[in-house]
Amino acid sequence: MAEAAASPTHAESTGFCFRDKAPSSVADGGWLGKLDMRFAPLAGKTRLISRSHVGPLVVQRPFHPETDGTTHVYVLHPPGGVAGGDRLELTCVLDAGARTLLTTPGAGKIYRTAGGPGRMTTEIEVGPGAVCEYLPQETILFDGADARIETRVRLARDATYLGWDFLCLGRPAAGEGFGKGAVRQRVEVIRAGRPIWYERLDLPAGSPHLQARFSLAGQPIVATMVYAGPMLEGTDERIRAEAGEGARGVFSVSQLEDVVVCRYLGASMTQAKTLFGRAWQVLRAGPMGKRAVAPRIWAT
Repeated sequence: MAEAAASPTHAESTGFCFRDKAPSSVADGGWLGKLDMRFAPLAGKTRLISRSHVGPLVVQRPFHPETDGTTHVYVLHPPGGVAGGDRLELTCVLDAGARTLLTTPGAGKIYRTAGGPGRMTTEIEVGPGAVCEYLPQETILFDGADARIETRVRLARDATYLGWDFLCLGRPAAGEGFGKGAVRQRVEVIRAGRPIWYERLDLPAGSPHLQARFSLAGQPIVATMVYAGPMLEGTDERIRAEAGEGARGVFSVSQLEDVVVCRYLGASMTQAKTLFGRAWQVLRAGPMGKRAVAPRIWAT
C-alpha cells in the first residue's frame, strides 16, 4: 500500500520545504501541472528536501527500499491524461551524492485535441556523484493527439543517469491507430556542458514513416532507454544475452563512448517493459554496481 504524502507539519519539523499552489491555466486555454523537487543525502539516505507543485502534478512520500539509501519516488498525475493546451512540467534536482529513482504508477495519456498541443516537459539536473533513474510508465497517444514531449538532463562530470520512455501510437488494443495528430519528442543529455546524447522524433500522424520498413514498419510501440554513467566493456553483449532469442527483430542495444542505448520497436507493451527491465537489471548489476530493486508499484 502506498504511503501517504508528507504533511506540512512533518516538513516544518525537519526543515524541509513543501509548498502547494492552486491549479493554474495557461495562455492557450489548457491547465498547468508543475512539480519541482530537490533531493540531498542526509543521515545515510537520500531525502526529498524541497517540493513545490502547481495543479494536478504531485508526489507521494518517498520510499527507501535499498540498502544504499536510494529513494524511490512516485510522480502522480491524478487526471491521468493531457488534453490540448495542457502542460505538465517536472523539474528534479539531485544534490551531490543523492540517489533517486523516479517512476509513475500508471500510463500517461495524451488525448485527441482540436486546440493547441499537449506538452510534457521534464528537466533533470544531477550533481557530482549523484545517480538519477527516471523510469516512467508508458505514454499513450490517442488518435488525433498533438503531443510535444521534451526531456533534458544535465549531468555533473561524474554523475549517472538512466532513463527510458515508451510511446504507444494509438490504442491498438481498441483497434485505434494514429491516423490524425502529431508527436514531437526531444531527448537531450548534457554532461559538464557537453551534449552526449540528442534525439528528435517529428512524426505527423498518417506519415509514410509509420508504415515504412526503414522506419516504424507499422509497429505501434516505440521505446528508448539511455544510460550515461560508468562504462564496462561488453555491457551491450550482456544485455543482448539477457534479452534472449525472443528479442530478435524488436530489440537492439548499442554501447557508444558516452552512453548505452536500448531500443524497442514492436506491438507488445508487456514485451517492451520486460526487455527494458532485463536491460535495467544488467546495468544495475554491472556498471552501476548494485542490485536491481524494482519499485513496489510495478508489481501492482
